[in-house]
Amino acid sequence: MSDAPKGQSAGSPSGTGAPPGPIPAQRARVTAPELRRMKERGEKIAVVTAYDATFARMLDEGGADVLLVGDSLGMVVQGLDTTLPVTVDEMLYHCRAVARGARRSLVVGDMPFMSYQVSVEDALRNAGRFLAEGGVHAVKLEGGEAMAPTIARLVAIGIPVMAHVGLTPQSVHAMGGFKVQGRGDENAERILRDARAVADAGAFSVVLEGIPSELAARITSSIDAPTIGIGAGVSCDGQVLVCYDLLGLTPELKPKFVKRYAELFDAGRDATARYVDEVRSGAFPDAQHSFGAAAAKKDAPKDPGTKSGATPSKTPYGPSDA
Repeated sequence: MSDAPKGQSAGSPSGTGAPPGPIPAQRARVTAPELRRMKERGEKIAVVTAYDATFARMLDEGGADVLLVGDSLGMVVQGLDTTLPVTVDEMLYHCRAVARGARRSLVVGDMPFMSYQVSVEDALRNAGRFLAEGGVHAVKLEGGEAMAPTIARLVAIGIPVMAHVGLTPQSVHAMGGFKVQGRGDENAERILRDARAVADAGAFSVVLEGIPSELAARITSSIDAPTIGIGAGVSCDGQVLVCYDLLGLTPELKPKFVKRYAELFDAGRDATARYVDEVRSGAFPDAQHSFGAAAAKKDAPKDPGTKSGATPSKTPYGPSDA
């Protein structure tokens, strides 16, 4: 039985303002063990990054199994060239926002650069903050064999860990840029060892980024933990995309491995242009979108979604005539 207070869904962070009420049975929360069962059943896992409550709700309702609050926010939200400057406090802010918007998805927080590499004690302390303050259900960290002892300690105290091998963005300078990893027999064997080491340490899943499809298939078949690919081919147990890429919100950045399922940057730019035109011409706001004189209300066109005489629905913000 859940210990969550009445009106707060199990798994929601205390005080984060998650929607009230229990999660319906048909939308039970995805868990770390469930991902392993999905691999056993041959079900593919869909992972998307998220950085705020609105996007989290949209992606969650779209069916994403996992929402990763990625340190990629440094590049797609903050406009940085790399993920390296992102801090723990910045990550926790975004984790809390995503946790408020997610009802079904497993929420994973990305541990940023130098929040876990210095010592196991640092990793334990910061990972604990991600769960206690950020409201996430698991953490993600980069690295292979070198990080296996840290992963084992985190798992031993009950913190689920998603591992990440191959192209690891926090090591971008050591790798000479965002380049495909694992080419050649020696490099492929190294990444295979990394994947096996983190899986043996107890990681509940392993992100495989920027590696040849053949190597990803080999890794996927050789470890029990589900693999989540990004630029690693179709043989992985699941896939992850940055939501800004998936939705077409990054007009210049178009990596080879990204499929854009919408072009929302263009749609948003066009909507803004229409708004600017109407403001400048005086067409907005019109009587329908104003308060005051009864004549203005009488002459205003009815909202096609509102029955005659019905009180307009209230929005979460802004004034109301009610």
